[in-house]
Amino acid sequence: AAVHVSRGAFPELEEDEYYWSDLIGMDAVNLQGEALGKVTDMMSNGAQSILRIEPVQDPASTEKTPERLVPFVDQFVKTVDLKAKQITLDWGLDF
Repeated sequence: AAVHVSRGAFPELEEDEYYWSDLIGMDAVNLQGEALGKVTDMMSNGAQSILRIEPVQDPASTEKTPERLVPFVDQFVKTVDLKAKQITLDWGLDF
């Protein structure tokens, strides 16, 4: 079942808190400025929220890069820029 709520009815967030709906669709880059992909979904494992990132596919490659699942915790999430729609992560391309 879907629940629809007006954005104006959402509670005000504290600094460094985000609604999942604001994070979905953001570009994810690492500290080196390399594109990791686009946030396509959020989920919870009970202990923390998880970013589901659809990676940038190399058009010259026939191999599909698997999605990245990155814990939404300070250890990995360095900045969230809502205006630029970009999340900077401490996450390598090889993870």
